[in-house]
Amino acid sequence: MKKVLLYSMLLVAGLVLSQILPGMLGEVADTYGTGVRWLTLIALAFIMIHVGYEFDIDKSNVRQYGWDYVVAATAAAFPWIFVAIYFVFVLLPSDHWGSWYAWKENLLASRFAAPTSAGVLFSMLAAAGLAGTWLFRKARILAIFDDLDTVLLMIPLKMMMVGVRWQLAVIVLIMAVQIWIAWKYLHTWKLSLRWPAVLIYSVVIVGICESIHAGSLLIDAKVPIHLEVLLPAFVLGCLIRRPGGGEANVHDDVLGHDSPGERLASTIVSAAFMLLVGLSMPAVLGASAPAAGTDAATVAATTAATTTASEGYAFLSTHTPEMGWGTIAMHVLIVTVISNLGKMFPALCYRREAPLKTRLALAIGMWPRGEVGAGVLVVSLSYGIGGPIVTIAMLSLALNLLCTGLFIVVIKKLLGAELNSPGPAPTAH
Repeated sequence: MKKVLLYSMLLVAGLVLSQILPGMLGEVADTYGTGVRWLTLIALAFIMIHVGYEFDIDKSNVRQYGWDYVVAATAAAFPWIFVAIYFVFVLLPSDHWGSWYAWKENLLASRFAAPTSAGVLFSMLAAAGLAGTWLFRKARILAIFDDLDTVLLMIPLKMMMVGVRWQLAVIVLIMAVQIWIAWKYLHTWKLSLRWPAVLIYSVVIVGICESIHAGSLLIDAKVPIHLEVLLPAFVLGCLIRRPGGGEANVHDDVLGHDSPGERLASTIVSAAFMLLVGLSMPAVLGASAPAAGTDAATVAATTAATTTASEGYAFLSTHTPEMGWGTIAMHVLIVTVISNLGKMFPALCYRREAPLKTRLALAIGMWPRGEVGAGVLVVSLSYGIGGPIVTIAMLSLALNLLCTGLFIVVIKKLLGAELNSPGPAPTAH
């Protein structure tokens, strides 16, 4: 558990610095923030390539993955719905409960509660020595599907804000092509898995995704094409050939990926990722402004969206009652609890595969939030959504992130003697 403690301390340090450094850096805050974003994405891509490499698909049992996607989508939907209902019926005056503008903005802002942070989860579970368990294998599938579902559902949410745009269809098409490639060419490409090569792959993936985003802003600043690096990095890992399928499948760059030097490199990248995730959190104070490090093109997009919006934009900023910090803290705790309760659905599933304690541990494993949820909040800010509700959402996200180490401790307690057993191979529900 020393690694878990180290990673937790790095998360805390990053969160604290994320609130301090942008104000101290002044004019160079944007450059600093852009650098943090790039490094975070590179580290995430590095982690997800290895996750994809370890991932396997039983093509003879496709129904299994259909059920996994249903479980993941439900585990993402419940927290989102619970938090949206709380935001509307508890934080807004009753005369706004039926307002379309209130629901539209709350449905977008509350989506932060949906995605599990795959990078944080996998790094923490591996650090706790759980990489060989059934829980890890199942969490790997659910967390990736959960993030994909979040990205897909952001498309209709964006449509509610800006209308139907061709860019959103392009995003769906690109995602579908990547999934098909992973399915078609699973573990067939002879690529190096040594850490320098994986680092290069990560930089290239981030560079391509960010270049597409920057180019799309020049076409239409209101609706950019933003591809999450999580999926292409995971797909690339799925494509890398593994030993075990005959002599032709074995090559030194893959066989040596588990050497002490490679493990040390992976640990360093995971530790850096924890610090960077903390640093990537938006500022809590001044939540109506773009997050530090938002590039000039995105700031322009924010300005354009706010300027040309209908009077319904920024509804929450002007119609949510002001709150003291004590009241905000109470709401943060409640929102955190109900969003995590929404993640408990997997505990009711997989009864043929695992006992109740293991299923509870799996559900708790879905609690960590991080970079994807923060990205949702940044999107919310870009549409002019602000006020106490966004502050509560940000603080809830930060609190969940801070508690990640505690979640892992609870998981280990629930698993108990099962830690020494790899458990049954995942099967259909």
